[in-house]
Amino acid sequence: MTKRSVAGRRVVVTGAGGTFGRALTARLAAAGARVVGLDLHADTSGDVPVLACDLTDGDLVPRRVAEAVDRLGGLDLLVNNAGVGGPAPAELPPGAAVRRQLDVNLLAAWHTTAAALPALEAARGRVVFVASRMAVLPLPLAAAYGVSKRALVAYADALRLEVGSHVGVSVVYPSMVASPIHDSSAAAGLSLQGVSRFEPLDGVVDTVLRAATARRAPRDVATTRRGSVELAVARHLPWLAAAVVRRTVAARLAAGDLDAAPLAAGMRRRHTPRP
Repeated sequence: MTKRSVAGRRVVVTGAGGTFGRALTARLAAAGARVVGLDLHADTSGDVPVLACDLTDGDLVPRRVAEAVDRLGGLDLLVNNAGVGGPAPAELPPGAAVRRQLDVNLLAAWHTTAAALPALEAARGRVVFVASRMAVLPLPLAAAYGVSKRALVAYADALRLEVGSHVGVSVVYPSMVASPIHDSSAAAGLSLQGVSRFEPLDGVVDTVLRAATARRAPRDVATTRRGSVELAVARHLPWLAAAVVRRTVAARLAAGDLDAAPLAAGMRRRHTPRP
C-alpha cells in the first residue's frame, strides 16, 4: 500500500513529555514534520516546542490547541498519546485514581480532538489514538485503565462514523512498554510482569507512524504480530482470552507473586482452598 510522507506535515502530539511522546516527536521531527507537543509541563528547550496544558481542562484545551495550530499554520495529524495508569480493582469503589484515569485516558483525548477537528477537517487530516491491548484484553486489578482505554476505542469508533469521510481515524494498541506509567502499579505490588510482555518502544512509534502515513487510515493497528493475534482472539474468542488470563493470574497467585499487594486481598481469598 502506498504511504504518505510525514515531511512537511503539521502535527500535534499530546503527552509529548512522556516516554512515548518524546520518542514520537523526535522521530516525526527527524522525518521532516513540523511538530508541537502538549503536556502538563511546558518545554521549549528542544527542537519540538511543548506547550503547557492540563488536557483535562475543557476550557484551556481549545486555547492551547488553537495556539499550536496557529504556530503550525494548520493541522494534518493529531496523535492522542497522553495517558496514565494505576491499580484499580473492579470489586472496590472508584476513587480519585479511577477518575484520574478516565479523565486523562478518555476525556482529555475527547477535549483535544474536538478542539482540533476544524483544522483537521480543513486539511483532510488524521487522528491516531494510542489505546492499549487492555482495551480488548482486560486484566484484573487494573479495571480503570482497561475501562478508560476501551471507552477511548468506543469514542474513536463513534468519531469515525461522524467525521470519517473527511478525517482518518486510527487506533493503535501497544502492549507493555517500560515507562513510568507502570510505577504506581509496581509500587502497589501489582506489576504486570508475568501477565503481559514488554515490547520495544521503537515498535510502538513505528506503528503510530505507519497508521499516520498509510494511504487509507487503518481502523485498528496492533504493534506486534503477537498483538494482532491477541486482538483477534479477544474479539472473536473472548471466552478463550478470559480463560488464558484467569489461568495466568491463578498461577501468579499460587506462586505468591501478589502476596504483598493489599489490593489483591479479595482475589487471594477467593483463590485460597477452603479447609
